[in-house]
Amino acid sequence: MTLTAVLVLAAGTYAFRLAGPLLRDRVELSARVELLMSTSATVLLFALVATASLTKGQGFAGLALPIGVLVAGVAAWRKAPFVVVVVLAAVTTAGLRFVGVS
Repeated sequence: MTLTAVLVLAAGTYAFRLAGPLLRDRVELSARVELLMSTSATVLLFALVATASLTKGQGFAGLALPIGVLVAGVAAWRKAPFVVVVVLAAVTTAGLRFVGVS
């Protein structure tokens, strides 16, 4: 049963990925739809980041993790290299937890 589910999901994923290049020239979207799709992708990414940084298990993650994510966000916005962004987030979160901020 599990193997069947994995194969069905793999086939569906492949079909979606293949549909993009095949339909690129056949389907034309209006400017409003393109803007809506771009905006919805941004909102979805923001919701994912908010959920991952504010919750742990079934509850609030504490202040250290969201502050670490905020530091990483500022570093990324300032165009810091990816490794620097990750290290800053980890050091900030670990440092806050070390001094007792949960």
